Amino acid sequence: MTLGGKDVHTVDTFGVSNPATGRVFAQAPDCSPAQLDEAVQAAADAFPLWRDDIGARRGALLAAAARIEESAQELATLLTMEQGKPLADAHFEVMVTAMTLRGTAALDLPREVIRDDDEERIEVLHQPMGVVAAITPWNVPLIQAAMKFAPALLAGNTVVLKPSPFTPLSSLALGVVLRDALPPGVLNVVSGQDPLGAQLAAHPTVRKVSFTGSVAAGKHVAASAAPDLKRITLELGGNDAGILLDDFDLDVHADKLFWGAFVNCGQICAALKRLYVPRARYTEVVDALADRARSVEVGDGMLPDVRMGPLATAPQFARVQELVSDALAGGAIAAAGGRRLDGDGYFFAPTILRDLEDGVRVVDEEQFGPVLPVIPYDDIDDAVARANRTHFGLDGSVWSADPERAAAVAARLECGTSWVNTHAMPAPGVPFSGHKWSGLGVAGGLAGLLSYTETKVLHVVRGS
Repeated sequence: MTLGGKDVHTVDTFGVSNPATGRVFAQAPDCSPAQLDEAVQAAADAFPLWRDDIGARRGALLAAAARIEESAQELATLLTMEQGKPLADAHFEVMVTAMTLRGTAALDLPREVIRDDDEERIEVLHQPMGVVAAITPWNVPLIQAAMKFAPALLAGNTVVLKPSPFTPLSSLALGVVLRDALPPGVLNVVSGQDPLGAQLAAHPTVRKVSFTGSVAAGKHVAASAAPDLKRITLELGGNDAGILLDDFDLDVHADKLFWGAFVNCGQICAALKRLYVPRARYTEVVDALADRARSVEVGDGMLPDVRMGPLATAPQFARVQELVSDALAGGAIAAAGGRRLDGDGYFFAPTILRDLEDGVRVVDEEQFGPVLPVIPYDDIDDAVARANRTHFGLDGSVWSADPERAAAVAARLECGTSWVNTHAMPAPGVPFSGHKWSGLGVAGGLAGLLSYTETKVLHVVRGS
């Protein structure tokens, strides 16, 4: 682990499995309560000096981005081995991680002057909070880490980063890589099993918690933070709906539509999770998506030509099998896939489900895997109502040959981001948030940066 810029070992460890084999291939440090206190104290000690110079903070983030790029092969290899994604996708994640640091370094903290005259000056400042806890998931651990610690650091905070116990290795390696780019104690990286995350969220020195993960875990984080009135940002689950309008151009957009659902083996909170299609075009859309599902090369992410790896964890593998089996038992048809693949590892065939409606679990719940239920509709108002009839509200999309017509429908979706003719494509520098149970607060862009600050009014009275 990285605590105060130093290499710290633990007495206890826990196993990390390769999802392509289902077998443990490495041991990760299991942080003790005393070491967690040490990590938080290191961050607290580094805070007073770090908060003073935003120019130095920009320079450090740019240096950190360069170090990440220099270490891309090492980080990508670890990421594929612990998470399962194809090596090319892991390398892309590393590059996006570096890009996130660079984009964040270019942001400015605004100073708003409300009044400035002979009598008084009133301005609004945005000041750092102190120690930030960054708790990240297993699906895109490096990107999620950067989306949390980069704005936190630029705002003048210091950070303790805790990755998922399913994918700790790449984040631990990131902490090592960044030791010579960031001052000691500014970024500390710990790993461990439950209840380490809850202990970090509840730690009395931590002033803000940024968490990405499941709705259930997010509620626990919020409860842990509440007694101390810690500030929180929660990016939680999504059950993103896509709606095809009747003039949708299948030839132009079918590939983008497919990968909007199946990127990262469907393990993206913002991925397309259910698709509503006009009944008159239902069969052609299902067939086009099924053809693409059958053509995808699934396998060990370390092998060339593999486009989709395994599910990342054994519990998620079991959940996907359960949801698909439930749908098939209820009368749904697998136009493609619908089964686990032979051999070791958590491999599931890319699956297109047809002949099902709302009320089936795989439609109503977040499957977070390589499965897309396709549901017919007869009336666009009904399709919008069904898309909105959920506790989730992360993202949604509408697809049409007429982008403005689609935009008018997309504006009616109750979610943080509505896309037109694309899905799961967050843009750099753009705020990202969830409505309803999909989260609290904002990540990304200036709004995300400001979420790591406290608003302060400086009111100066001049003269008598």
